[in-house]
Amino acid sequence: MIEASLFYEARSEGLGLEFLDGVQRLIDLVCDHPTLGQSVGVGFRRAVLHRFPFTLIYSEEHAEIVIIAIAHQKRRPGYWRNRANG
Repeated sequence: MIEASLFYEARSEGLGLEFLDGVQRLIDLVCDHPTLGQSVGVGFRRAVLHRFPFTLIYSEEHAEIVIIAIAHQKRRPGYWRNRANG
């Protein structure tokens, strides 16, 4: 997430902050509506970030949202699956 923010900021001043703000808005939305995201396997969901090609991968565990990854939609698809198992 930080790497993506720095990349966008280098492209255009303020764009990195817009990316981080978008991530936070999506996290807040998912916390309010945990079933918002599309199922991507047993216990995992994904919600698409507006304007940027990233998805929020998360699970709901014991009434808490656990963020597994902020994943680029095209690069290294599914890399987060190993992270989720550990």
